[in-house]
Amino acid sequence: MIDDLSPAMLEQWYPALLSSELHDKPVPAKLFGQQIVLFRTSNGVHAFKDLCIHRGVPLSLGKVENDELVCAYHGWRYNGCGNCVRIPSLPADRAIPDKAKASAYACFEQHGLVWICLGTPKADVPSFFANMDEELKIVLMGPYELAAAGPRIVENFLDVSHLMFVHEGLLGDSQFPEIQDYRVNEYNGVLRTDEIVVFQPDADGRGTSMNSHYTYEVYGPFTAALIKRNPDNGEMFHLFLMVLPMTEQKSRAYMLKARNYDKDAPDDAFIAFQDTLIEQDRVMVENQKPELLPLDLQAELHLKCDRMSIAYRQRLKQWGVTFGTA
Repeated sequence: MIDDLSPAMLEQWYPALLSSELHDKPVPAKLFGQQIVLFRTSNGVHAFKDLCIHRGVPLSLGKVENDELVCAYHGWRYNGCGNCVRIPSLPADRAIPDKAKASAYACFEQHGLVWICLGTPKADVPSFFANMDEELKIVLMGPYELAAAGPRIVENFLDVSHLMFVHEGLLGDSQFPEIQDYRVNEYNGVLRTDEIVVFQPDADGRGTSMNSHYTYEVYGPFTAALIKRNPDNGEMFHLFLMVLPMTEQKSRAYMLKARNYDKDAPDDAFIAFQDTLIEQDRVMVENQKPELLPLDLQAELHLKCDRMSIAYRQRLKQWGVTFGTA
């Protein structure tokens, strides 16, 4: 499966699981249909293909001992680089075969998430980290398990005209459904819309109605963001969406919200608000047909208000993204 993925997919960082989910035992995860095992040692976090080279048992069934991942079947021990350093059944005077290695993947931990990359990372961290200003209050939201293709979830996030109907009374009002014309431009490889003004009865869960100024961004095949700005008082937040495409029709989504206001306020209300929005979106993305996102623009009808969706589909095609698309 991995051999079929384009470089644009393999060079990206994906959030595999919450840091709080990884303790002293190995934990399995799935990305692009590939089984992954993650584990923690005194040297940090590690990610391997979840397969012992000996007899094909998942390494996630094993344990972590003395900073080594131990296979549950025959006790083979792997260090953090994936090298087998001990085979109990092998006489002490015999060398460990060179082939006795686990496939290791790039892995690191930040912002409450464990990140993995299946290929050669394009950068040391996801590119949008540059927007995580230290002066902003950063809140982690999710994970959200969705029975939907990753590109469908990203496109829903980028779709401004659904706010007035799916999120009516919160992010939009069906009495004010018109979307101004806007353009999509590219800045340093990032797709970015002009600002779009949307009337919102409850912009972020605090019960405040206002004309929000939206800007949407696409950083990669499964990473997008929106910037919501209130020009009247200078309040602003970035909301980053990161999707882990587990299979073509099952995904795990995470969000990071970075706001410049109410930084001492409890985060629970903001998280609960986003949880509500995700459940409203779930009904749509889990029932869309076809399940995989069509990249042929003739397959569905598009309007000017769909320009970001169009640009996203075109970019997916350029990136060679075939996972979760049709």
